[in-house]
Amino acid sequence: MADPVFLITGASSGIGAATARHAAEFGYRVVLAARSTDKLEALASELGGEERALAVRCDVTEWSDQEAMVATTLERFGRIDVSFANAGFGAKRGFLEETVDHWRRMVLTNVLGAALTVRATLPALKDSRGHLLLTGSVAGRRALAGSLNSCTKWAVTAMGEAARLEVDGTGIRVTLIEPGMVNTPFFDSPPTDALEPDDIARAVMYAVGQPPHVDVNEILVRPTAQSS
Repeated sequence: MADPVFLITGASSGIGAATARHAAEFGYRVVLAARSTDKLEALASELGGEERALAVRCDVTEWSDQEAMVATTLERFGRIDVSFANAGFGAKRGFLEETVDHWRRMVLTNVLGAALTVRATLPALKDSRGHLLLTGSVAGRRALAGSLNSCTKWAVTAMGEAARLEVDGTGIRVTLIEPGMVNTPFFDSPPTDALEPDDIARAVMYAVGQPPHVDVNEILVRPTAQSS
């Protein structure tokens, strides 16, 4: 397929931005979605401008934004071949930490936001027999003490499998990407010996680059130095 289309939420920095760069190198036209457009527009310009990259403001917790994101993509590029539900953020561990408002925004972004991206892009993915990816976490494989963020990632783990079961027989592939510690804005200070966003982007492109009959359902990627 010439000029396939790769849509990424949370694309303004970290794993999303790194994946956009790798996807562009692989020949994809990219759709970059996030709440703030300044970084998106700069990245879109870097990746080839209007003909190759589209910056779209999208608050993933708002269904109207998700609908508009997909409509704009289809109007501009005509299709969606890969949808990467990547938007999310974390919180300090401890059920007495953070504000209730921070918790609410995190749960809505990490869980509802991912589900809305699945809902919004699924019809186009059925048309293209495309690929759905979700950013989970090693924290979605084992509970972390006092971590509500871990709870949201457990939900994403279940969402990936639930989506895979629903689209069985349609040709759509589903991959859950589960990073360990990554040097992204998620952390206030960069963790020692962490992975880099490029490391995760390469894992994404590995899954996407498999033949159509191969569905890599989960990729768990930890730094060599991460013991748990």
